[in-house]
Amino acid sequence: MKLFKNVLVAGSVMTLMACAEKGPQEIAVGKDQCDNCKMTISDQKYATELLTEKGRIYKFDDISCLKDYESSNPENAKNAKTYVVDFPTGEFIETNTATLIKGGEIKSPMGGNTQAFKDKATAEKSAATLGATLTNL
Repeated sequence: MKLFKNVLVAGSVMTLMACAEKGPQEIAVGKDQCDNCKMTISDQKYATELLTEKGRIYKFDDISCLKDYESSNPENAKNAKTYVVDFPTGEFIETNTATLIKGGEIKSPMGGNTQAFKDKATAEKSAATLGATLTNL
C-alpha cells in the first residue's frame, strides 16, 4: 500500500510539472553560456531567451545574438516565443510586448546596444536621456 501511495504521489507531481506553462528560465550570470556566440552571459539586463515549440530554451547574452541565432536556425525559431529582459526591473517579458531602444550611449555585451522596456513611456524617457532611438526587433 505504501508503494502505491508513493507511485501515486510521484505520478501526480510529474503530471503537474508536465502541464505547467513553460516560460523563461533564470539566467545564471557568469555561468550560463550564450547559445549563439558561446560567451558567458555577463549582464542579466541584456539577456534574452528563445523557447522553442517543443519546450527547449536557448539563452543569449545580447539581443543581437538572439537575432543571429534566429536567422541561422530557422527550424528552432519557427513558432518559438522569445523573451527579453525589462531593463529597469531585470524581469523577462515577451519580446512582442516590449519597447526597444537602440544606440546612443547604450553599450551591451555583443554590440547590439539595445535595451528592452515593458513600459513605453519609460523607454522613451531612457531613449531621450541616452541619445537612443526606438526600434523594432
